[in-house]
Order: sequence, then C-alpha cells, then structure tokens
Amino acid sequence: MKKYILFIIVLFSSGFLAIGQNSEILSSVKNVETKVDSVLALMTLEEKVGQLVQYNGSWDLTGPASNLDAKQKEENLKNGLVGSMLNVLSVEATTEAQKLVMENSRLKIPLLFGYDVIHGYTTIFPVPLAETASWDMEAAEESARIAALESAAHGVNWTFSPMIDVSRDARWGRIMEGSGEDPYLTSMVAVAKIKGYQGKDLSHPHTIAATAKHFAGYGLAEAGRDYNTVHIGENELHNTVLPPFKAAAEAGVATFMNSFNDIDGTPATGHKVLQRDILKGDWDWNGFIVSDWASISEMIDHGFARDKKHAAEIAIKAGSDMDMEGGAYETSLVQLVEESKVDEALIDDAVKRVLRVKFKMGLFEDPYRYSNAETLKNISFEDHRKASRDIAKKSIVLLKNENGLLPISSSVKNIAVIGPLANDKDSPIGNWRGQGEANSAVSVVEGIRKAVGTDVNVNYAKGADLGMGERSFLMPLKINETDTSGFAEAVEVAKNSEVVVMVLGEDAFQTGEGRSQVNIGLAGVQQELLEEIYKVNKNIILVLINGRPMEISWAAENLPAITVAWQLGTESGNAIADVLFGKYNPSGKLPVSFPRAVGQEPLYYNQKNTGRPYSDQHVTFSGYTDSPKDALYPFGFGLSYTTFEYGEPQLSAKEMNENETLEVRLSVTNTGNVAGKEIVQLYIRDLVASTTRPVKELKAFEIIELAPGETKNVQFKVDETMLQFYTANRKWESEAGEFEILTGSNSRDLKKSIFSLNN
Repeated sequence: MKKYILFIIVLFSSGFLAIGQNSEILSSVKNVETKVDSVLALMTLEEKVGQLVQYNGSWDLTGPASNLDAKQKEENLKNGLVGSMLNVLSVEATTEAQKLVMENSRLKIPLLFGYDVIHGYTTIFPVPLAETASWDMEAAEESARIAALESAAHGVNWTFSPMIDVSRDARWGRIMEGSGEDPYLTSMVAVAKIKGYQGKDLSHPHTIAATAKHFAGYGLAEAGRDYNTVHIGENELHNTVLPPFKAAAEAGVATFMNSFNDIDGTPATGHKVLQRDILKGDWDWNGFIVSDWASISEMIDHGFARDKKHAAEIAIKAGSDMDMEGGAYETSLVQLVEESKVDEALIDDAVKRVLRVKFKMGLFEDPYRYSNAETLKNISFEDHRKASRDIAKKSIVLLKNENGLLPISSSVKNIAVIGPLANDKDSPIGNWRGQGEANSAVSVVEGIRKAVGTDVNVNYAKGADLGMGERSFLMPLKINETDTSGFAEAVEVAKNSEVVVMVLGEDAFQTGEGRSQVNIGLAGVQQELLEEIYKVNKNIILVLINGRPMEISWAAENLPAITVAWQLGTESGNAIADVLFGKYNPSGKLPVSFPRAVGQEPLYYNQKNTGRPYSDQHVTFSGYTDSPKDALYPFGFGLSYTTFEYGEPQLSAKEMNENETLEVRLSVTNTGNVAGKEIVQLYIRDLVASTTRPVKELKAFEIIELAPGETKNVQFKVDETMLQFYTANRKWESEAGEFEILTGSNSRDLKKSIFSLNN
C-alpha cells in the first residue's frame, strides 16, 4: 500500500495525473483513511489551509465577478484555496462554482455547499420546537429526509441542522430552532434528524451532511439574550448540555458547529476542552467542526484574541477546523505555521477531517452528484405538502378545552375568525425558512373555510395589525402599540357569531436568531383586542401562532379553549382546521414549560430541589411571594379530545443490580368517547447522589393509540445506563441507592414507585 500511495504522489507531482481527471486509482483504494492520507500527501500548506476556508456565495457565480472582493474569491476558488461555500442555492450555481475548482485548480478537490436547511427547503415543516411537540421521531426523521431531498435537488449537500441546544428561557428567540428544555427528548430528536438528513449512505445523491450545533451551551445564554455569556459549571455542562451532542456524535453526524457564546470565560470557538478533549478525544468523533459565522474573528470582540491572526491561532489549537466567512484562517494560518506558532500537524488533522467527509459523500467520485437537474423533476411536491400537513397537525398542543367547545360542533353555523394572524400567510412559515416562498402558507382563515365549505358562515375580521412597516430576517419587527381602529369591526363580527376563533401570537420575525425579548406575552394591542372580544362573546378558542413559550395567564384563566398551533409551515391553516373540527384528535405535548409570568424565566421542569423546597406555609422557601413557582403549563403537557386514566406503575422488582434490567408496567385506559393518541412518559429521580440531582428527569416515552374504552399495558425497561450521570468523580456512572420511578401524561401529574440499585 505504501508503494501504491508513493506511486500516486509521483504521478501527481509530475503533472501526469489529477484527482478530478482520473478517480479510478483513488476509488480503487477501498479504505477511506488511505484515500484521505493519499490526497493530504499531495497538498501544499496553502492548499491545506484552503480546505479550512468557507466562503459565502455573495455574488452571482453564473456570471463574471461583480466586484474586487468577488474577483479575489473567484481566483481563490480556481487556485484550490477554498474548501466549501454556503448560500449557493441552485443546480446551476453549484455547478459553476464546482467547475471553477474542478477545471482550474491543481488537485481538483471538490467543494461542499452548505445552507441553513432548518425546517424544510422549499416545502416548509413546523419550526423545530413545534415539531418536537409531536414527540414523534418517525415524523422528525421524515421531515428531515424530505428537506434533504429538496436541498440536494437544488445543489445543496450540507445543512447546518439540527440545532440541539437545550434551551430553558422563552426570552431567547432562537428557542424556536431547537427541541426545548429536556436533554433526553432533544437527544432523541437529534438522532432522528441526523438519520433523516444523512440516510444510511451519505454518498447517496438524495442525502445531505448534517451539522450538530451549537457546541456548546448556546441555549443557556444569560438573561435569554442571544450570543450572551453562559454561566454554567462542569456538572451542568455534562449533565444537561452535552448529552444531545454525544448522541449526535454516536449517530455519525458529519459535522459539528461551535457556538458564539463563551462558557466560564472561554469562547466556545476557542474551547480546547470542548472540541479537542471531549468531542474529538473522549468521544472519538472523526468529522469536522465548522465555526459559526465569523465566530473565530469574534473572539477579538470577546477580548480573548488581539487580532485575526491571534484568533486563528487560538481556534486551530482548540480544534475548530473550518472558518465560516471569518477571514482568519485564510489570512493567518500559513504564516502561523511558518513562524512555528502552529504545528502543521494540527492543520493536517483538520484537513483530514474535511477530506474524510467529502470522500464519504462520494464527491471525489462525482463532484457534480448534487448538481443534477433531473432530481428536481422527479420530486412530488404534493406528497411533500401532505407530509407537512400530517406532521403539522401532530405538533399542535391542546392546553385547555372547557365545556367541550372543541372540536367545533357541526351544529355551529356562524364562526368568527379574528386576529392579526388569522389571515397571515407568512408568519406560519416561521423564521429560518430555507427557500420557502414568502406568503405561501395556508392561513387559518383559508383552512377553516376549506374545511367547512359553504355550510358555515366564516366571518373574518383582522382586528388590528401586529407589526408595522418592513419586516425581514435582518430587520427587527416594529410592533403596533397604538392602532386599534379595527377593533369595532371585530367586535361586531364576534357579536354575531356562535364561536370565535382568535388567532394571536407572534410574527415569524419575532422569534429566531437575534430575536430575544424581555416580554413574551401577546405583543402590541393583541391582549386588548382579546379582552374586547371576550366582553361580547365568551365562546373563544385561542389559536396561538408562536415560536416560543408565551405568557398567556389571562387567557388560561378566562378562555374556555386554547391551542398552541406554533408556526407550522406550508400547510399550517389546513392542519389547524383538521384539529379545530375534529378531523384529527390533538396529541401533541409541550417540549417546553409555559410560564405564569416572564419573571420565572428561565423555567424548566427538571430543576433541583434546593435545601428549602417549595412550601406554602411560610416565605423562607425557594419560591415567589407573588406567584406559584411552577409552570402554568408544564413540560410534557397536552390534552386530547378524549381522556386517559393511568394505573399505578408496577415494578418487576424492588431492587436491581448493575447488569440487570427492571421492568416498569402500567395500564392506560381511554375513558372518553373518541379514539386518541397518548404519549406515556417515564421519569426517574435519583434521591441521594454525590452531586445534587434534578427532582425528575425524562428517561423514556411511548406513543400509544386507544379506542374508546380500550386499555393498553405499557412496559418500559430500566437499565443501569438510564441511572448514570456525571458524578462527583467527573465521569459518567451510576451510584447505588434509591430511585423514584414516575409515570404519567406530563411532568407534573405523575404516579410513583421506588426501587434500589445495588453495587
């Protein structure tokens, strides 16, 4: 084999052969690592650094470069000094960019093309937080599979998704992009999304490389303010933040992305312990890490680096492999190596990681495998819309339903649909919308009218505008705080209707990156509008269009029915109508806690007990004097149009050894009149440990479907690994002692039993 590799090197150096011109020799070498080493041996230092550079496609690649910066970037592409590009979004554009490399560079190492495919490419699915509310891992995998197919059909072969930051603060705008407050549920979603994006074979032209982001701690930013400092200790890092990332690494995710924040004084981009010691060392993960946008250079603003050169030195030593549009690596790494400030072995390790992913994706065999116009022609977008609708309705959470107001009876002939979001065709698409067309979603009004046909009068009144002026990804939304001129019409419509569907919540650009808010209630004049309508018609169904948990205490106290419809994507209105009229019985459960007041944030179910647990007998306890400390609607909560009765959990034994499995059995009965799905949840509490432990932690769940009157026996298996945590010994292990098993329909309403783990 050594002679064979040497033969390749001689041929390359002699100018007789290039990788892109003849792939037979490299493809005949079956071992990816041998292929990677073969290519690396041919590269100059400048070419190596080039593989660690990512450019934004900020100019028209199908025509001549439009400015000096673009011309220089184009020359660098031709010279093989760029490893990947982002935001190059068509078969034509990716083909032309790839040609610049393949037809001009010396070694012809193909490009990767990345993009933020977060909840769909063309067909838009529910925002990730909403999709997680389905607790349906098959649905999560399917939406990722469809997004991968549509992305690949447009030339994109790498997504910066899934975002698996555990997030507990509703003020943080980017909470919409993740899976909520629980490490276990987030881990499950992470694996499902990676499987959907990457499939079983990363070289298949309908799959794309996935990215686990943001590594790490990004979702716990202080005060819920995006990009802010993270104050957590080693215990919290390992027990709360890292588990989803470890699950992603074990699932074979192709790439990681580091985060903007610092942790305990060290920016994540320059965090050696996170990147080299844990991810690449302890977890033995062999993909590559890409920085977030310019996060290497941003270490200057952190006060952690003097300049770009210093930032590049810190980042490469810490294990950050690719510089996303930061300009630090391409301007400094060669010089740092020549000055002996950076060992070239670190460059080699980073380059090998990039090449490894490219080989796994089959790009060396066919650099244009993702630039195939025929793929797009064979896609059934109608089938994709059906899938979007199916996943959207599974994501809706029913919070309240008094007097059987829902589903809306067929006897109701006059329905008012009121609110600034009722006929909004854009907000349901959500933020981070890929290439979803603006104003292309089915609105709630459209969905309702289609569902009832001509048999029911659907009377629509906007009532008020939510936002004013322009709105975009880069522009904060200006909220309407004063204009109530539409109230009178809305009140008249409500007076003359049997039921009022109030559609309120958030504009698409109130949540997402950079959309942190100190208030998480109904913005602008929405609350005032709601109360005015309530004065004339109390049969109100509140439909929330939102990307984050919201403070809706007044609504919870006064309104008979509330649904969390999130930002559900392309088929939003149809999915909502399916639930409102009983075509689909809601089964979603909250992946985040809804607060009683914003002052509770950050709020999460798996808190510590403290030395002074909650008591309503005196004030010296860990609570509030002006409000209960628990959530208005807790993690895991969600109602159905039927009711379920839970039996007591029965354990197969009261003790277990480390190598044994304990069985937990319980019965669940549908005590209502319609069939329904229920998400049965199992939590565990470690009663005494070497470090303080949460009052409960989700460890398993199962989705069951029951006919009226039907009973099913649900069985969970508890093994020793489910009892492990990052202990005072600074390692993952279980500790002998007593544990509570808690089972039920949400994190609050649980029945318990106790068992012991023996050494």
